[in-house]
Amino acid sequence: MTDHVSAVVDAPAGSRNAARKPVYGAWPMPHRPFATRKKRPFVENAILTSLPLRDRTAIGKCLEPIVLKERMILQEPKGHVGHVYFIDSGLISLRVAAGGSMLETAVVGYRGLVGGSFLWGGRRSTHQSVVLFHGRARRIPVEDLRRVIKGRPVIRDRLFEYVQALTFQCVQTGLCGVRHNREQRLASWLCLASDAAEARMLPVTRDYLSNVLGLGRAGVTETLIRFEEQGLIRKIRGFLQIDERKKLEQKACCCYKLVSSAYVSCQSAISAEEPVG
Repeated sequence: MTDHVSAVVDAPAGSRNAARKPVYGAWPMPHRPFATRKKRPFVENAILTSLPLRDRTAIGKCLEPIVLKERMILQEPKGHVGHVYFIDSGLISLRVAAGGSMLETAVVGYRGLVGGSFLWGGRRSTHQSVVLFHGRARRIPVEDLRRVIKGRPVIRDRLFEYVQALTFQCVQTGLCGVRHNREQRLASWLCLASDAAEARMLPVTRDYLSNVLGLGRAGVTETLIRFEEQGLIRKIRGFLQIDERKKLEQKACCCYKLVSSAYVSCQSAISAEEPVG
């Protein structure tokens, strides 16, 4: 199966419906900006901006800008991995599904990519990748990326560093689901999503959180109300705004710190290599 976004590259309005196919855990989303982001360079993806100029130029020739719309499916489980997506803005939910049930294993934002399984020789996606928050990305055909990294070890190493951190998040999510309580898991998800999207206002509903975390709707509602009473978050017309980030982190389980540290280590490894012309 090919990527669902093949016809949504800066697409006209007429292609909008094609990008909104039903997905696991679909929810109504507001169509307005979810946060004010600090200005970044034209290419916003952290991996791409970290590359030396010569490598960035080589890969840039093959990159194709696309608009990410809410609920757009980038890849399906067991579907052919035709492209790798470097996320500039917005947020992608990576999910596994079986027997009609769905569980989110990770979120991907501006510091990462979707489709990294090709690095291990895989040609099929292991996850359903769905746009959670609208934004922009740059995609490259897998075969073009294989050709580019063949003679450019810096690009290959930085892709591996990110995919290693992402894999750790996926594995840690599985452990978190069976070891930690509802409050800890909700706090961790809000912190991780905020980090990945670089935003404190998140357009998510309690139904969505219930679906992707495998938690009861009533329990999620109760916990969010408690967070709001404690001044940690606020519900604002379909959004959850994080007001007390440090206190919310204290509510989170150890998984948040472990996953966050994995990404920090990844970024530190990338930053340690000074880009050259």
